[in-house]
Amino acid sequence: MNQSTRKQSQEMLVIRPQGVAEGIQAVLAVRSQKTVVLDLTSMDKALAQRTADFVSGGITAIDGLEHRLGDHVFLFTPAGVQVSLK
Repeated sequence: MNQSTRKQSQEMLVIRPQGVAEGIQAVLAVRSQKTVVLDLTSMDKALAQRTADFVSGGITAIDGLEHRLGDHVFLFTPAGVQVSLK
């Protein structure tokens, strides 16, 4: 892995979307080898669920990984990123 790829994969974004369509930012970031924390806590429950489902489907399609950190807070990573949740 070259240095620019290594540096890019170490970047983490926190995304707080206001709607389902903004969730695509999370999928695009993971596709670009970035780790994403998706915080849906400011959304109403139904919209948060739709957004989580949308992003989860996109992440699965690009072979990314999903980890639930809390109620309506998720961690999405590119394949190959090791995550230890304790």
